[in-house]
Amino acid sequence: MNIRPIIELDKKYSKQLRIAEKPGVLRSIAIFFSHSGDSWFWAIGLILMWFFCDATFKKFATVIFFGIGGLAVVVFAVKFFFKRKRPEGEWGTIYRSTDPHSFPSGHSARAFMIAVLGTLLLPGWLALVLWLWAPLVAFSRVTMGVHYLSDVIVGAVLGILVAFFGLQIYQPLVDWFFSLTGFRFW
Repeated sequence: MNIRPIIELDKKYSKQLRIAEKPGVLRSIAIFFSHSGDSWFWAIGLILMWFFCDATFKKFATVIFFGIGGLAVVVFAVKFFFKRKRPEGEWGTIYRSTDPHSFPSGHSARAFMIAVLGTLLLPGWLALVLWLWAPLVAFSRVTMGVHYLSDVIVGAVLGILVAFFGLQIYQPLVDWFFSLTGFRFW
């Protein structure tokens, strides 16, 4: 099967969606959503949440914190295997220098994993906010020129799958840890 035509369409449509070089309000909004999926941002926020929030949010913070770590391993393994270069561009120097590979999008995977886990661990209204936020993060990565459409689509699917897989091992692992140590996170 020749996937070259699909890759070319992916590049073409991704390029048409780019606004990274176009100053204005839409670009500013895209930058905000693009950075809102940064792992360092979430790590700091989750640590603060764990120290200053109630048990519901402590549990969410703990699950997401370790989920982000596990997901990062999966995303980087896939990126290392495919080694697809990011689209050419100037915006996102930090992403381009620390991780030159685009497939799959780690931001997209992270956002959708957080939305899935938020659905199970947070109040409904907050889960809804996360489900509105996740596609905006993914789309912003394309509009800012650091990913192709296929990168964010596969990233979203990967994030959802890792969330569901993680849920399968989460409870037995927590039970084992608590029985072994007697320590409670929340």
